Amino acid sequence: MSWSARSGVALGCRARPIVDMSYSRHFLDFQGSAIPSAMKKLVVTRLSPNFREAVALRHGVPVPLPGDGDLLVRNRFVGINASDINYSAGRYDASVKPPFDIGFEGVGDVVALGLSASADYTVGQAVAYVKAGSFAEYTVVPAKQAVPLPSVKPEFLSLMVSGATAYISLKELGELSEGQKVLVTAAAGGTGQFAVQLAKKAKCHVIGTCSSDEKGGFLKSIGCDRAINYKTESIESVLRKDYPEGVDVVYESVGGKMFDLAVNSLATKGRLIVIGFITGYQNPTGLSPIKAEVLPAKLLKKSASIRGFFLNHYFSEYKMALKHLLKMYEKGELVCEVDLGDMSPEGKFTGLESVFRAVDYMYMGKNIGKIVVELPHSVNSKL
Repeated sequence: MSWSARSGVALGCRARPIVDMSYSRHFLDFQGSAIPSAMKKLVVTRLSPNFREAVALRHGVPVPLPGDGDLLVRNRFVGINASDINYSAGRYDASVKPPFDIGFEGVGDVVALGLSASADYTVGQAVAYVKAGSFAEYTVVPAKQAVPLPSVKPEFLSLMVSGATAYISLKELGELSEGQKVLVTAAAGGTGQFAVQLAKKAKCHVIGTCSSDEKGGFLKSIGCDRAINYKTESIESVLRKDYPEGVDVVYESVGGKMFDLAVNSLATKGRLIVIGFITGYQNPTGLSPIKAEVLPAKLLKKSASIRGFFLNHYFSEYKMALKHLLKMYEKGELVCEVDLGDMSPEGKFTGLESVFRAVDYMYMGKNIGKIVVELPHSVNSKL
């Protein structure tokens, strides 16, 4: 079915403010080839913490039409997040029933847009976005949710969720000040890398945990004062010996035993920021046990606090944070490390089929930086 016919059908069946632009270049990509009528995307077909069991790759799905205020984005890179598993397990919104789309963030080119959206965007423009449904070849994104970019680069994707999480949580909950000691768990990961750098920019002493000497080397290269490879050193012993008075802030994403260790390592008036608990995500119950029975006594004894952070609750701060991060990156003040899977056993993460491998790779703890999957298209971009 042609775009003209499809637009007409959409307009005839539903009162949606879609302007039929099929006669113009708005419904053509910027190299002049027609947008296909069908695409591939990932869909959650059953709720399970086992990503491979929960998610299916669908072929022949109709390419969605942008509404009046929307952009149709051809995804070029999509980001992998530890919480993709929580989403496929149905832990974020119990009212959502399968099938539903998955993937939180993407970077790509605008290939079609509604009339209102064309006031601020043009075909061929590079944009990033945070919106459910990015694990698809094409995604409709409200123009007001899109972030214009100078070019399509995977590094920009690392800022959208991972960078913003580190920036906002440390700013709002960390109360960082010069000379304080900050412990970052999973420090060489997608969001840990930003927590390390932002804490250093606040003139703090930064300790990062990681699982290999290679990751330790990366952490030192981005300013980490003390990298602890927990495969060769005891984190508990290092903290007790080198930081006997404790740490002022913990940026914690691991959970389980690491959470207990973090609580015990807090200094007087210390703050523990929980941004995740990855060790529990693949479990059917979702949570690894922690020794919480004496938690009130531990917190009281130190006047310490535990603070949870979920990015969705801080969208009022989001655009400001992203603007700041983009400026830092463009000035060369921020390293945005991405892992495209070049070192994974089967090679680079290319195509939606490789999202499953990329999720496995993350849960094996192999990545350095943000895991990104590239989506190749038959039409090469000029950007």
